[in-house]
Amino acid sequence: MRCNPGMITYFLGGMTHEPHRITDRPALVLHRARAARAPIGFLHDDAAAEIEERLELVNRPFTAPAVVGPVDGFLASCLPAARRVADCERLDLSAGAHDLVVHAFGLHWANDPVGQLVQARLALMPDGLMLAVTYGGQTLHELRSALADAESRVSGGLSPRVLPMADVRAMGDLLQRAGFALPVADSRKLTVRYPDLAALTRDLRGMGETNALADRRRAVAPRQLFALAEEIYQANFSDAAGYLQATFELIFLTGWAPDPEQPQPLRPGSAARRLADALGVDEHGVGDPAGLQRR
Repeated sequence: MRCNPGMITYFLGGMTHEPHRITDRPALVLHRARAARAPIGFLHDDAAAEIEERLELVNRPFTAPAVVGPVDGFLASCLPAARRVADCERLDLSAGAHDLVVHAFGLHWANDPVGQLVQARLALMPDGLMLAVTYGGQTLHELRSALADAESRVSGGLSPRVLPMADVRAMGDLLQRAGFALPVADSRKLTVRYPDLAALTRDLRGMGETNALADRRRAVAPRQLFALAEEIYQANFSDAAGYLQATFELIFLTGWAPDPEQPQPLRPGSAARRLADALGVDEHGVGDPAGLQRR
């Protein structure tokens, strides 16, 4: 799938929105092309199974679906006729043309993730559904920590080596900013065991998830950097059998294109019955240690 100027653009304050450049897109395209020759797809398969379950729960037919993202054949078993487009900065989707848009494994590399979500919403018919899956902030936190510690010891400084990713609350906020109705964000974590750092790197290469940050250091890293990083990783993030543990957090986003017929939340203060009465519990003041605190 190639990028092209696309059909949907969006504007803020009458001016085209120009996002901060986080990703080196040409490098990302090269990494993804290399991964396509020998793909590692166990996380993609897990996410696809989860999305299929969610679509079954919706219990309605989708006749004009679209799938956005870099994973060839994602959801091909349940959405064989879906239009498939690349996760370019301008999505090749026509306004109001789809009743379902699935955005898969592209938001974490997007220079403008809210712009991607806005474009997905604009591509939906009224009351159309958007589902997205992306990596969350806990992904590879062990690798990030080990590399940062090793690099500070070897060179006395840090360079961007692992993509910064948002947490589930921040991604939920983006759904609201993008104008979706009934937004929901949730996540699940998977821990994968690796015999060494080389095996983890091979999987990341096979997923197309190696370093494509625009600000990455281009010079060849010192040889001792990765040897030291593996020692630190082993000392801090290994299990009893000596395997390195790598966390992958999958964030799932659900939102609907606004429609007047959708159920609307009640106005604050309009409830006819107190929550404490409905639950059959005593109500405590904010200062009471036994009370619930809002954060």
